[in-house]
Amino acid sequence: MQVLVHGGAGSEPDEPAPRQAVLEQAAETGGAEADPVDAVEAAVSVLEASSRFNAGVGSAVQSDGRIRTDAGIMTDERAVGAACSMESVEHAISVARVVMEETPHGFVSGDHAVSLADAYGIETGVDLWAERTQEKWDDEELESGGDVQSQLEAIRDRYGNSDPDGRDEPADEHDHDTVGAVACDGESLAAATSTGGRWLALAGRVGDVPQVGSGFYCSPAAAVSATGAGEDIARVTLARRASRHVERGLDADEAADVAVEEFAELTGSTAGLIVVDARGTLGSAYNSSQMQTARYHD
Repeated sequence: MQVLVHGGAGSEPDEPAPRQAVLEQAAETGGAEADPVDAVEAAVSVLEASSRFNAGVGSAVQSDGRIRTDAGIMTDERAVGAACSMESVEHAISVARVVMEETPHGFVSGDHAVSLADAYGIETGVDLWAERTQEKWDDEELESGGDVQSQLEAIRDRYGNSDPDGRDEPADEHDHDTVGAVACDGESLAAATSTGGRWLALAGRVGDVPQVGSGFYCSPAAAVSATGAGEDIARVTLARRASRHVERGLDADEAADVAVEEFAELTGSTAGLIVVDARGTLGSAYNSSQMQTARYHD
C-alpha cells in the first residue's frame, strides 16, 4: 500500500513537530489497511481526532459560533460520497463513505447528513471545540445569535472587503489546515479530504472540500486531495486539474507541480496538493509557506 497524507497548506504552524507526529501516525494507520478506501478513511480519521488540524476536533468556527464539518471520498471507479455542514460530527469522512456506499446519492448536507451518520453508527453529538479554538472565538467577541448582516459585518471587519478566503496567507495558522489522504495498492486508488472550513466564514458556508473535482478527485489515473483557498480551488476544480495532468502523461509529482503553478497564475491564491498515480508514484506541491505531509510505503 502507498499512502500519502497532508495536514493543510497555510502559514508556518507554531508546533510543527507534534503535528508531524500525528501525520506519521495517520500514514501508518492507513498503510496497515488492505484496501485504498479503508486506507484513506483510516488515515483521515486519525487527523480528524487530533485538535492540531482543522478537521473534526479543533475545526474552524463559523460566524454564528458553531462548528460544521465537511468531507469527500472517491474511488478510481468514480464512486463518490460527500457530506457537509454537519454539527457535532467528528468523523465527517466516515459519513462521506456512507453516502458513497449506502445511498444512491453523491452528496448529503446539514441535519440530514447528521441523521444519516447516526443511522449508520457514526458518533454524533461530539464536542468539536479545542482549547485554541475556544480562546480564538472568545477573542472575536461575537454573539452566536447575531443576525446575518451583523455576522457579515464582523467578517468584513476581519478580512476587509476582499474575499475572506484571501489572496494572502491566512490570519491564523490553522485556517487552511484541511486534512486529506490518497492511497494506491497497485490495483486501485482512493482519495479523501476532510475539513472544518474557513475561520469565521458565514454560517452555512461550504468550501471546496466536499465538492468533487475541487477538494478531492479520483480517476483510474490518479487520486488527489487538495487544500488551501477554498473558493478559488472550487473555481478552477483543482483536484480534477491535477488528475487530468496525470492522464496526459505526467507522473504524480509533475502533475502536482503543474496544477499548483496553474492555480497560482489563475487565482493569485495559495493551495497544495497530494497525488498518487496508478503506478503508485506519490507526489505533492504547494505555494503557501508550508504543507506538512507524511507517507507510507509497504
